[in-house]
Amino acid sequence: MYQMPIVSLPGEGKTLDETGRYVSVLWQEPESLVFVARGRPYRSEFHVNPTDEVMYMIKGQMNLHYRTPEGKEEIAVLPEGSVIYTPAGIPHSPRFPPDAHLLVLERKRREGEVDKFHWYCPKCDAFLHEEQFTVSDYSVDPVGAAYRRFYDSVENRTCKECGHVMPNALAESQKDKD
Repeated sequence: MYQMPIVSLPGEGKTLDETGRYVSVLWQEPESLVFVARGRPYRSEFHVNPTDEVMYMIKGQMNLHYRTPEGKEEIAVLPEGSVIYTPAGIPHSPRFPPDAHLLVLERKRREGEVDKFHWYCPKCDAFLHEEQFTVSDYSVDPVGAAYRRFYDSVENRTCKECGHVMPNALAESQKDKD
């Protein structure tokens, strides 16, 4: 028998808040991946997704940083109750506080599709580092793993152009929890 899940979005957000988790995968099917996300205070990278994304701001406000084809950083403000479409390949960085919740709808990755994360120097905007990964199961939090690999390496966080060392925002956010 086919399942047609019904999910309470406020309920999923409350569960994320209570557990401290950042993502709750609602379902993963060959043509769809749907999850609720809680804001990550240390988010600074730009995700280059091989699929289109639709994002709906359930609670709070998001500043969606994105890079234009010319490489310029822009910001689209998504207020609570609003939805935005982000085409595949657009480097984007959804930034919102941990008490805000976002619904994300996209296509589950196909064999060989690669997600990329790009970081840029906060001082001179030079390219810092890229993490790549293949997402076969979004519930294992490949995003968290990419953050750890980036932030755990001083070399990855050091700008080759100006020498600035990007602070370890992941470690700082962990201190705030203690």
